[in-house]
Amino acid sequence: MNIHVEGLVAIVIFYLLILIVGIWAAWKNKNSGVVEGADRSEIIMVGGRDIGLFVGAFTMTATWVGGGYINGTAENVYLPGYGLAWAQAPFGYALSLVVGGLFFAKPMRSRGYVTMLDPFQQLYGKRMGGLLFIPALMGEMFWSAAILSALGATLSVIVDININMSVIISALIAIFYTLVGGLYSVAYTDVVQLFCIFLGLWVSVPFALSNPAVSDIGVTAVKQLHANQTTWLGKIESPDKWMWADNFFLLMLGGIPWQVYFQRVLSASSATYAQVLSFLAAFGCIIMAIPSVLIGAIGASTDWNQTTYGPISPMQRDQSDMILPIVLQHLCPAYISFFGLGAVSAAVMSSADSSILSASSMFARNIYQLAFRQSASDREIVWVMRITIFVFGALATAMALLTGTVYGLWYLSSDLVYVIIFPQLLCVLFVRGTNTYGSVAGYIFGLILRVGGGEPYLKLPPFIYYPGWTIEEKVHHVTNEVEYLVLQRFPFKTASMLASFLSNVAFSYLFKYLFESGTLSAKYDFLDAVVAKHSAEIMDKTTLVNKNIIGLNEMAPVKPRLSVTLAATFIRKETLTEEEDSSPESPSHENE
Repeated sequence: MNIHVEGLVAIVIFYLLILIVGIWAAWKNKNSGVVEGADRSEIIMVGGRDIGLFVGAFTMTATWVGGGYINGTAENVYLPGYGLAWAQAPFGYALSLVVGGLFFAKPMRSRGYVTMLDPFQQLYGKRMGGLLFIPALMGEMFWSAAILSALGATLSVIVDININMSVIISALIAIFYTLVGGLYSVAYTDVVQLFCIFLGLWVSVPFALSNPAVSDIGVTAVKQLHANQTTWLGKIESPDKWMWADNFFLLMLGGIPWQVYFQRVLSASSATYAQVLSFLAAFGCIIMAIPSVLIGAIGASTDWNQTTYGPISPMQRDQSDMILPIVLQHLCPAYISFFGLGAVSAAVMSSADSSILSASSMFARNIYQLAFRQSASDREIVWVMRITIFVFGALATAMALLTGTVYGLWYLSSDLVYVIIFPQLLCVLFVRGTNTYGSVAGYIFGLILRVGGGEPYLKLPPFIYYPGWTIEEKVHHVTNEVEYLVLQRFPFKTASMLASFLSNVAFSYLFKYLFESGTLSAKYDFLDAVVAKHSAEIMDKTTLVNKNIIGLNEMAPVKPRLSVTLAATFIRKETLTEEEDSSPESPSHENE
């Protein structure tokens, strides 16, 4: 194997830069006394709740702008039969941030939660919180694994180094600075990484556009010029419109219930700042997607026979998912492609580090501390976090090496986050009277209806055939193998999400009526969700955090102590403002 020395040197320099910034952020946090007397574990999870506008906007944008985002956008634009019409991630995730900012950021930040799972454990109890942790963990782990796998493949194309080695080294760097500095290291490295993505890709685009093998992308947008390649604008065929809508709602609404998003929301200096950061990040998502769209269009406008890539197009080699690094390597000068490679590496790290931190935060707080060791000291929680950061990082790295299944696992787990966690989040924040029985019912209904639809990328056959299903023929161009897959054109993911939400509400009110009317004896309330609502199983608000009482101001930047007593937060009128009337957790609902 001939290693490209120049590319390897460029990658080493970039990785050292990221590592230095991560360590500096950790040192700055440790030596500046961010919040005197603050719990170290909460500093690792949500910083000092003092993330400012500049750093916050970058780290919030990095919630979704990662390796999968820039590579996937370019791939969809390039793919024959898909094109820009099917590149839904930029607008889908941008709208996700807008919706999150409008409806979810304020109630979550104003109540002083530390993780996304806090409101679930507060209302539904520690056992239900543990069940909801499973799809949340799966989503974070498989997302990290998928983007690390994409990075390994990218480096192997341009630098020609071993895939496994590149994945392991990249993961170790991200794990190290996350271990050292927590959210502060993640946030500050996000600033550097997004700058690198933006500059690296934009520098590459003019060189690729001016390559003699590339036709005018304005012409190829509407006219086919090359064999086996359709126009890159693409179109939505009538039979596929419901499937397109299903995927779009998956991105827009399913992009909200992720700890990677809420750890940024909860680290903002105020509820209003959290909203503003969400809106700025939505704009950032659109801007960061533009070079990827152009690179996909360039790939669709290229006569590959005139390039060093050869006469067979990336699509015919089953390398459509690699179109971005292929364009960088074969249509740009070597020094430009290496600069662009740094951008791709940056994109991957900006997602991998935050996902690993998110998973470890939820485990350390919601599983270890609140479910098993409520008396655990802050020092103990910090060590649990450090151990789980390393363990989850190692697991994500191991899964990244299983490239044959990791993408299918990511697709299925992200669907489960949308189908199960999103409707549960709606219930705990906006619907009065839901309880653990409804939550369990919603979980089961959502899981069965989604898994029943199958997952082609995992070769998981459906056992529920929704209206409009059809058999799709998939040809593997390299091996000439033909694979037949069941394609569900019905919007079954969104239907599953709605069924989960409605079943949660319906079963909650059903069991509430049965127990309160005496139809069912109190002894059958085995989940302690209706009759014994304030039992030890349903988390008392004071167990979610420590006993240092503060009031959070939604309208102005603040630097409060991190150990917030949620009991005080819910009782104090000034912290509730307009949330009091709509929140299912407000004191007026205690006697329901």
